[in-house]
Amino acid sequence: MVILTSFNANVQKCGRPFTISTLGAKISLMFGRIVLLLSIVASGATVFSQQRPLLTDDIDITPQGSIELGVGVDFLQNAKFPLSGLRGDLTRVGDIRLRTGFSSNVELQIEGTLQNFLAINSQGPSAIPLNITGNSTNDFDDFTVSAKVKLLSETKNLPAVGLKFGYQMPNTDQARGIGTNQINIFSKIILQKKFGKRQGKTPLANIYGNLGLGIMTAPLAQFTQNDVLLYGLAGIFRLNDRINIVSEVNGRLNTRSGTAPLGTESIGQFRVGTQIKASGLRFDTAAVFGLTKYSPRTGVIFGVTYQSPTFLPLAK
Repeated sequence: MVILTSFNANVQKCGRPFTISTLGAKISLMFGRIVLLLSIVASGATVFSQQRPLLTDDIDITPQGSIELGVGVDFLQNAKFPLSGLRGDLTRVGDIRLRTGFSSNVELQIEGTLQNFLAINSQGPSAIPLNITGNSTNDFDDFTVSAKVKLLSETKNLPAVGLKFGYQMPNTDQARGIGTNQINIFSKIILQKKFGKRQGKTPLANIYGNLGLGIMTAPLAQFTQNDVLLYGLAGIFRLNDRINIVSEVNGRLNTRSGTAPLGTESIGQFRVGTQIKASGLRFDTAAVFGLTKYSPRTGVIFGVTYQSPTFLPLAK
């Protein structure tokens, strides 16, 4: 009931007029951009994914010509936004994770949230001009486009090895106080090892991790960036053919000796949850616990994932 009340407050008390038609128009515009981007990439064919509800990337590649779509809703308490000085309860509606295989070892991914709603609990000094009235605000997310390449397959003694690289687009309006509206790029190495393999069944345990570098633009300083260490360690544990237990630690670490530039601070989360397979879908839920000063305190997330049959006629 508290979660639902918070979500209603986020939707109804936005600082600017908000209607269903307004949201629909914005969602249509964002979907149009995503479809256009996919079309451009697909036509070239030479051009943070994860298994919901986790953030850490696995090494598995979506089958060539197939699309996997994950959609979820996140409820995060005491989210902090140091650039704008805002704190509050964040509701992320339409957390999209789209991935498609372009070959047996290459995958394209698009990730982002269609709408973020923040119920403002407190407002400190802001380093940028804000366009907020009332006690809430909303905005689109900064969408991420990336590619994942499986470099080495798993052997009996060695893990699978992969590489992921991509960039975050500046889709947000920084004056709304949620996003930074900056271009950030990243690359990471992926390692994965499965244990307890049995014929015709998923492994008993799938352990994988990420280590990489993120280059984040400092919003307040020209020609300045912050190089952050990206990390993640996750596990998926099979209870039976339909239910998995999942857990991870994931985040980024400021590598500067002093204070990080505003908008590039260290953040981290611990997640624990479950995946349930039913009716050709994979449902998920997880609890979230913040690990750093600027991470949300706690939260809960829900989602569902669908993988289509192979239908995209990709070029050979």
